[in-house]
Amino acid sequence: MELNADTVIVGTGVAGLFSALNLSKEKKIIMITKSDMESNDSFLAQGGICVMRNENDYDSFFEDTMKAGHYENRKESVDVMIRNSRDVIEDLVGYGVEFEKQDGDFAYTREGAHSKPRILYHEDITGKEITSKLLEQVKKLQNVTIYEYATMTDIIEEDGKCIGIQVEYEEENLRIFAKNTILATGGIGGTYKHSTNFPHLTGDAIKISQKHGIRLEHLDYVQIHPTTLYSKKPGRRFLISESVRGEGAVLYNKNKERFVDELLPRDVVAKAIQEQMQQDQTEYVWLSMEHIQKETILKHFPNIYKKCLEEGYDVTKECIPVVPAQHYFMGGIWVDSDSQTTMPNLYAVGETSCNGVHGKNRLASNSLLESVVFAKRAAKKIEKESV
Repeated sequence: MELNADTVIVGTGVAGLFSALNLSKEKKIIMITKSDMESNDSFLAQGGICVMRNENDYDSFFEDTMKAGHYENRKESVDVMIRNSRDVIEDLVGYGVEFEKQDGDFAYTREGAHSKPRILYHEDITGKEITSKLLEQVKKLQNVTIYEYATMTDIIEEDGKCIGIQVEYEEENLRIFAKNTILATGGIGGTYKHSTNFPHLTGDAIKISQKHGIRLEHLDYVQIHPTTLYSKKPGRRFLISESVRGEGAVLYNKNKERFVDELLPRDVVAKAIQEQMQQDQTEYVWLSMEHIQKETILKHFPNIYKKCLEEGYDVTKECIPVVPAQHYFMGGIWVDSDSQTTMPNLYAVGETSCNGVHGKNRLASNSLLESVVFAKRAAKKIEKESV
């Protein structure tokens, strides 16, 4: 079975959806997703999305991102992301995304390794708010067709160029030919025992790119999130957002003593927790929200409050057990600042790509921002090339 499109997009997370919305409405777009449309990590993002608050915020935002990334970030990519942040936030608001407001203006929260509050949020389900609104908009487009439960098995290469993808769909092999292909397949969490990712995210685009000799970068740069809810049950770990610590939550050892500055970069906090667990000979440490007002917990973190309650913990009254888990992949398919890979007509956006923004360790809440900024750049580049 064969299909033809102007652009084929693999993935229906934030990066894939934003790419589709920024492509011409006159061009035929096919999107595929390995599971259902909503089973992607963009829906799971809790904390929020970073934005440069004003010109005075540029230097500190840049430094915070570089410092968290151990100064291994690609500076030009960091610059592109920060300078385009306000524009893409305006785009998102235009698509119906609602962020928390205070006295009519945006409310900002702070997370680990940020020198000041610059994160927009919607309760503790910012990813769901953004992704669901973008999905609504994409579903309205007459030029977009979405295939669910469709797995990319290979790209189609001709004369060194990408001319489409091969897909397993309803137990058949499907060939989708396209002038341009955008890979937005997400992370690699499905290859880990403990991860905050969906289990079907297994780095498919990375393996396929490797097979075709497409340049990859920093495949060993994997981020462990310091705080996920401890459980003896197997499966995906429930994230306890960094913004909980940004609002004042503290970490305790088995004797209920603080042992780390909770607002240090993720890799530093995760390492401190691992060392403390080893020292205490425990499988978790305690996270306490005692310094956060109950009203703030219920308003800012309703989803976390509800999930913890389901697991038998009332965060307004007691500590919860937390443990580090695989969370994010900073490496991936090498792309330039327009999200182009080393193969002509092939683009990569979101977590599967590596444009160097995050360096060795991602700064909290830069993932959604990076996804939309560079997805838009991919779409604009495709439009420019097709004129």
